[in-house]
Amino acid sequence: MKTVIFDLDGTLADTSGDLIAAANHCFRAMGEGDVLDVTRDAGVALRGGKAMLRAGLERLGRPDEAFVEAHYTKLLDAYGEALDTHTVFYDGALEAVEALKGLGYGVGICTNKPEALAVELMRRLGALDMFASLVGADTLPVRKPDPEPLFEAARRAGGAPERCLLVGDSDTDRNTAKAAGVPSVLVTFGPSGEDMAALKPEALLDDFADLPAVVQRLLG
Repeated sequence: MKTVIFDLDGTLADTSGDLIAAANHCFRAMGEGDVLDVTRDAGVALRGGKAMLRAGLERLGRPDEAFVEAHYTKLLDAYGEALDTHTVFYDGALEAVEALKGLGYGVGICTNKPEALAVELMRRLGALDMFASLVGADTLPVRKPDPEPLFEAARRAGGAPERCLLVGDSDTDRNTAKAAGVPSVLVTFGPSGEDMAALKPEALLDDFADLPAVVQRLLG
């Protein structure tokens, strides 16, 4: 089977609001108030918890890697308590997933979000059962851009690893697909959308309605 594997944050769903809220929880605990803003910092949020903590500390003029490491678990705990307050799927995302399944493709998720948090988020959003696999940052000993999590997501979705395609929103996703020797499709509607063309993926995606045709062209 051919499979289409999706990144989660910034690709299937806009999770930036809840991620930033979790980071600001840590900054409030140190007496600094809300350092990050969802309008300005959505792109940072989608690079992960440690990236948000580093960005906030840089803004405060207090770079401190020890703080980042010490508070990362606290950030994840805060996020886990409120991970679906602001998060929404991008327009047409789930419809595209169903269309791909109707065309005979397997679908799965490969994310650098910890697996338990990714599973819980998809469960709360009512979409976990739509996907045949979900591989997170800690499912395997390695994470993206190592290609093995992508291959594992394809295998768990019932597909041949070499016959998959990765839909993502970042250089991490582009590099993962490149290391795997498979096509990548990068979405342009996320916070870093204007930067995607420079990564030279096999395709850019402006609208999820176009994804089935793009997949058919790239995977056959």
